[in-house]
Amino acid sequence: MDVKQAIEDRRSIRKYQDRPVPQELIDEVLNAARLAPSGNNTQPWRYKVITDDETKRELQDAGLIRDQFVYKAPVIIVCCADPTSYKKHVEGWDDDNKSRAARDLNIASSYITLQATALGLGTCYCGWIKEEGLKVALGIPEHLIVPYVITLGYPDEDPKARPRKDLVDILL
Repeated sequence: MDVKQAIEDRRSIRKYQDRPVPQELIDEVLNAARLAPSGNNTQPWRYKVITDDETKRELQDAGLIRDQFVYKAPVIIVCCADPTSYKKHVEGWDDDNKSRAARDLNIASSYITLQATALGLGTCYCGWIKEEGLKVALGIPEHLIVPYVITLGYPDEDPKARPRKDLVDILL
């Protein structure tokens, strides 16, 4: 599958087969993130991968992720970034390191979703989280930002493409 096809085929999957994702496929989607570009080649992204049911249950019991389907996904990828990893900052420009870290994490995470699609896996971004609670529960360092999680697994649904604006509608 080429990149164009992966972009066209990618869907937000909220229902997964009760089937584990082999570690080599998890590694392959994470390696795609590793290869993404970042400002000054900082590579500020960090990922915490959750596959065990006990941790998922603990997160669910604590109410740290709003969408309940997340806990049923075979894999939850907690997406983090390190704003302190940037060594350059130019005063007077609207690009603070937290924004830079989030931007670079978003690029890398998009690579995850596209590689997963190419491998026949489904993903879904989930941003309704309690960031500080997730950090504590998972031992994530305080200085990292955690804007969302991504679910990963074999789809158990085949949603139709959602409507998209025409190209002319997204141009200024």
